[in-house]
Amino acid sequence: MNKLYQSIVVLVLVFAALVGGEGESRAAGEANPARVAEMKQTHRDLWLGHIYWVQHAVLDSTKNSPAEREAVKKEVDANTKQIAGMLIPFYGEARSQKFLSLLDINIGAVREYSEATVAEDKSKQDAALARLATNSEEFGVFFSGINPHLSESTVRGLIAAHGAHHVLQINQYKKKDYAHLDKTWKMMREHVYVIADTLTEAIVKQFPGKLL
Repeated sequence: MNKLYQSIVVLVLVFAALVGGEGESRAAGEANPARVAEMKQTHRDLWLGHIYWVQHAVLDSTKNSPAEREAVKKEVDANTKQIAGMLIPFYGEARSQKFLSLLDINIGAVREYSEATVAEDKSKQDAALARLATNSEEFGVFFSGINPHLSESTVRGLIAAHGAHHVLQINQYKKKDYAHLDKTWKMMREHVYVIADTLTEAIVKQFPGKLL
């Protein structure tokens, strides 16, 4: 199943990049370009923070002291809430909380996969991968249900690739494949930018009047 997730990294990343590229060429309608650019950059910064802190939470968990692990957990939680908070002006508190719960599940599944990998427990690895797959489907249903410009398959693919990147990174770390970790990090960074841009552009299309 790990090979399947690694193949998703390449296939879905290419597809998602195409989706993001198409969004760039489309006008934002009535929205203020400066406001749109600011929102896009904020989304990018928050998603970059997401992979940064989740990486530290899962890869360094066996090295850090309890106090250090707690400090990293607080950063992960704070970042997750900030990302969810970006939805409140457009979709309200309840939907923001739903997004928060989905992202928490995603992070939890990544953590479970990391712990299972350290323990070399394949059954738990497979369970974590199945949880990631279900989570990507739930993300697809969620966003396609609140924004007509986000298809279920697009969002599912974006989140599936995101989870696959974490899995790849964990596997490389376990194997001490440090030569490829930097390349994986760059791929992860570019992909979360695609996620951030795709979400921003869809929101702008749906609510141009809220970004005047």
